[in-house]
Amino acid sequence: MSHYNLAFIGFGNVGQALAQLLHRKQAELESQHNITFTITTIVTGSHGAALNNDGLDMEKALSIAQAGGSLAELSASPAPADTLELIRTCRADVLFENSPVNYQTGQPGLDHLRTALESGMYAITANKGPVVHGFRELTDLAEKNNVRFFFESTVMDGAPIFSLFRETLPSAKLHAFRGVLNSTTNLILSQMEDGASFDEAVSHAQAIGIAETDPSGDVDGWDTAVKLCALVTVLMDFPITTDQVDREGIRGITPQKIAQAKSEGKRWKLVCSAKLDGQSVLARVAPEMVGPDSALFTIDGTTSIVEFETDTLPSLSVIQGNPSPVTTAYGLLADFINAVAE
Repeated sequence: MSHYNLAFIGFGNVGQALAQLLHRKQAELESQHNITFTITTIVTGSHGAALNNDGLDMEKALSIAQAGGSLAELSASPAPADTLELIRTCRADVLFENSPVNYQTGQPGLDHLRTALESGMYAITANKGPVVHGFRELTDLAEKNNVRFFFESTVMDGAPIFSLFRETLPSAKLHAFRGVLNSTTNLILSQMEDGASFDEAVSHAQAIGIAETDPSGDVDGWDTAVKLCALVTVLMDFPITTDQVDREGIRGITPQKIAQAKSEGKRWKLVCSAKLDGQSVLARVAPEMVGPDSALFTIDGTTSIVEFETDTLPSLSVIQGNPSPVTTAYGLLADFINAVAE
């Protein structure tokens, strides 16, 4: 039986869902995977930090976070104010890094993960930025310190994309992919097909918690672009950043364009695509009209899809329906199990 002390950076919807999922799966982790754990550290941007090497009371932590209070009251002693110092001194075995994404630099998540790996921790994240801006460095650091850096939840929540290639498609070379990877824009376009204006569709997505107060990261294609970059960087072994992506969002899709697509038996989707082209990669995010002959045509609401083309499998698709903080949390949990098992 192996016991692990766990540290959380970020305790928003995903972090809280992970804490609850760990509790729900605790008996299975012990009986099926010989894993026991204690959550000893939580660091947040708005609810303070808590550190107790004997274990934090998760019921109280969840209650405090949901009420908007300070987690500091759960600390056995005051936690270091500097997050990197806290990571170095918290004596955790595994870091779950779920701070907000930074499309341009990957910070501060990149520094959080780097510090954890340098301290000999397994590092697991749902944060896309560090994968795009630091994949090779972080992977090398993990190998050097005999731990793992995993990030399954960065692109399709709990759907196995990276582990699919890492574990079950040996020697398959990825030539190209295309997909619909942003749930918010897909929901907005589906709402517009049902008669809503763009603004009404955005408001609906915000009301049900899918879209942020500022939806620009989704509707302007940034979220899709950074996911595309993560896939290209890891699966094609060709590091690129968002400034190398030909990017267009969905603000230009009007009700008139929706109606035109319908009249032609087609639908608008925000499509990402990447293709190896000699010594470069052609990477694009843009609205496209797709017809019934495309698998992307059937993707409704918050469902997402990615189609892969490899040298051995000409077409392989992964579809995920109705993502939520729980599905993202499952990706983090799966990474934890797989990381410590190797």
